[in-house]
Order: sequence, then C-alpha cells, then structure tokens
Amino acid sequence: MRVLTYGEINREEWETLIKESKTGTWFQTPEAYDFFASQREIMRPFVLAVRWHQPDGSKQSSDGSSQQTLRGVCCGYVTIEKNPLKQYFTRRAIIIGGPVLADDCSTEEAYVLMQAVRRHLMTDTSSAQSPIYIETRNFNDYTKWSAVFGQAGFIYQPHLNFHFDCRDKDLMWAVLSETRRRQIRKTLKNGAAIEEAQTEQELTDWYRILADLYHRKVKTPLFPLSFFLAFYRQRRGVYLLVKYAGKVIGGIMCPVWEGRCIYEWFICGLDGEYHDLYPSVLATWAAMEYAHTHGIPKYDMMGAGVPGVPYGVRNFKAEFGGELVEHGRFLYIAKPILYRIGVLGVRMMKNQ
Repeated sequence: MRVLTYGEINREEWETLIKESKTGTWFQTPEAYDFFASQREIMRPFVLAVRWHQPDGSKQSSDGSSQQTLRGVCCGYVTIEKNPLKQYFTRRAIIIGGPVLADDCSTEEAYVLMQAVRRHLMTDTSSAQSPIYIETRNFNDYTKWSAVFGQAGFIYQPHLNFHFDCRDKDLMWAVLSETRRRQIRKTLKNGAAIEEAQTEQELTDWYRILADLYHRKVKTPLFPLSFFLAFYRQRRGVYLLVKYAGKVIGGIMCPVWEGRCIYEWFICGLDGEYHDLYPSVLATWAAMEYAHTHGIPKYDMMGAGVPGVPYGVRNFKAEFGGELVEHGRFLYIAKPILYRIGVLGVRMMKNQ
C-alpha cells in the first residue's frame, strides 16, 4: 500500500474511484481540487490517496497483471487569512463531502489514508501555519469505517443534512409543505423570476446580499467576492438568481456533478423586504427544478445543524420535504487550546 500526493495521483484512476464509490462527491473530484488550487490567496489545497499494489501477482487483474488501484482519496483545503493574528487563531482544514473510499475499502486502507492526511497537514508547513483542526463534512454514510477513523484520531460529531430525490417533479412538488408551495406560487405570480447568472455584475449584486446575511445572521467567515467570480468564470457549476423588476433579490450557488448531484453551497435572499416575495424559497426550488430538468437525481443541502439543537435553518429546509440524514462529521483537533479559544470566539460572535 502506498500513499500518494497530488503529482503522483493518476487523474483517470481518481475520476473512476469518485464515480464508482458510494462516498463520491463533486468536492472530491479533480475538478474541485483544480478550483481550490486556483484560490491560493485564501486557501491551500491538498489531496492524498491510498493506492493498493501487490507486486507478487497474488491478486491479479483479468489480463494477468498485478493490480494497482486507488482505494481512497481525500481532498480539501486549509484556510488562509491575510491578517496574521486572525490566521493564527482560525486556520483550519476542511474536507467537504468527506473522503472518498472504494466500496470495499478495508479498515487498514481507510486508517492509512486518514493517518496520512493528519501527518501531511501537520508537517507540511510551519507549526504556526498548520491547521488547528481538521474536519470532514460528510455527505454520505461512513458507518462501516467510523471506528477506524476514531483510531486515526478523528472523532465522530453528529450532524444532520437533507437529501432530495429530484427524478420525479410531481413528487418533488407534492412533498413540499403547503406553506412552501404557496410561497413559490406567490413569488412567481407577483413578478419574480429565476435566471441563470449572465454577468459578473449580477453576481456582485448577489454577493452583497450574501455578505450582509453573513454579517448580520450567520456570523461565520465568508469567502471574498473573488472566490465566487472564479467559480463563475471557471464554470464549476451554476448560479440561479432570483430577479424582480430587473434587480437581483436572491439566489443560490450550486456546484454541479453531472448526472449525480447538485449542491446548495451558498444561498441568500431579501426575504421580508418585498411583499409576498420569498426569494430564498424560490432559489431553493429553482435548484431542485434545475436538477430534475438536467437529469440530476439528487439535491444535497450540505448541512442542517446538530441533532437536538434548535436551528432555524433546519426548520426552513425541512419544509421542502427531503430525507433527513445524519452522516455527521469527523474532527481531529491538533491544537486543543487554540480550538477552544476559536469555539468560544464563534459563540460570542453569534450571540452579539
């Protein structure tokens, strides 16, 4: 078994693993890594893989040659802040979607991959730049590997999410709450419309709404405008904007994994500022419609909070009728004192 870094990973094998694995996501694809790598001012990308190699030929492929196959891939980024003090207290490694493991990946292979991720991130840079913690944000079920993740130092944290089946539009509409159906009808009847973003100015207008939302309510770090413009220029997915009277009043940013899944990465709207207009509701429905129209079977909302903890966003998402799942997160805390300071700081910000 061998651990590989970016330059050593065969992209075709990487893509094949992502497509065939039940734990595959867009965020673990070579395309996602390329996007992260284009954002080096705000993040340091990484990817590691485990490759099985049996040189003695005891396990051979159909043509008689010894097999050399990727068994797992883990792609993510370490955040970078321009302010040195802020960087010192907030640096973190994020693995969106969770690592991708072959369906028959052994516990040994999973352990080697996650140990390699730890070692790489803790030794690849100076101690002042290495992440305070590493977090996988799982979109799929890792139950069979949960114990070995723990052995590698990653502790399971319960976390909820919603998945939606977008294959049948009539069923999609039927499982919406009556409130959501009424809000969608009113928003469309009163003149709002969904359009794919056509200009960078439209995205800038949308970003202002998003940034204000993060400043007032979310109160967690938000990527700069340049990140969102790069996503648009590189065509990594789709922006579905809610427009009214020629003005952008909301919208959603969705990475698209063709034929597999569409993701709700960022969403916002000027809800409450216009009579009988619900741009956040319409933006969510627009992503579901987009998935159906483009033959994408699944819509992933990318998180719905911690079980048992009141969370208004979860209540909002629940009314769209998706399947509530708990695939959780895995957390490795490298610097406990700084981690506790960071948790306290976030809590204080949210309570302001």
